[in-house]
Amino acid sequence: MDTMTLWHLTGWEFAALAFAAFLVGFSKTAVSGANTVSLAIFAAVLPARASTGILLPILIAGDILAVLTYRRHAHWPTLWRLFPAVGVGVVAGTVFLVWADDAIVRTSIGAILLFMAGVTVWRRRQADAAAQPDEVTSRAGRAKARSYGVLGGFTTMVANAGGPVMSMYLLSAGFRKLGFLGTSAFFFLIVNVSKLPFSAGLGLIDGRSLLLDAALVLFVVPGAFIGKWAVSRINQRMFERLVIAATVVGGLQLLLR
Repeated sequence: MDTMTLWHLTGWEFAALAFAAFLVGFSKTAVSGANTVSLAIFAAVLPARASTGILLPILIAGDILAVLTYRRHAHWPTLWRLFPAVGVGVVAGTVFLVWADDAIVRTSIGAILLFMAGVTVWRRRQADAAAQPDEVTSRAGRAKARSYGVLGGFTTMVANAGGPVMSMYLLSAGFRKLGFLGTSAFFFLIVNVSKLPFSAGLGLIDGRSLLLDAALVLFVVPGAFIGKWAVSRINQRMFERLVIAATVVGGLQLLLR
């Protein structure tokens, strides 16, 4: 794998990666989708393709903290409907990574994120904001779950950028703040762990990347605790706006790099 070891990083580069790891913890317990900023930082400091493998264990650490924090609020019927479609997306993303270069990956994911943000804003204006998550039992709800699931699996495999896609789905399904965080916590823990063998098989995870992960994962913990403190102070409307804004910023960063 064409990546750096811990010893090849400058002080500023390590500080940037540490801040990105802190944002991972914050995003997992407060504003899901904000870790697209972390994705951009990792891709800027490290080789873009290899950065996805280095970031994955850090995301899993954040997922574990989020599950411990919000485990009682997960909506499992939604999760079971999403997982088959996500599996299809992960396989498609793996095939895509075999031949796609960094520029194609960045452009594709950025365009998808901006499109999903636009669709979600439009849907939220058309629907009652108090809609309940059990709408996924309808035919339209099942079709929406499949389409978002495939996109989420694809984007999380090729760039660890599935967070914004699933954030858009959960917002459009009418999830309130705690249900949103609990459902997404279990979703990404299961999906990210399932990605490990694919990433290792592609050569994106090795001993050097895990050494760097071991140094950076310490910064995830304070981010998660600050996120838990902040989320109780953010009202629902502001929460939704922050999630959408983080998605748009992440999409633009990928397109403009």
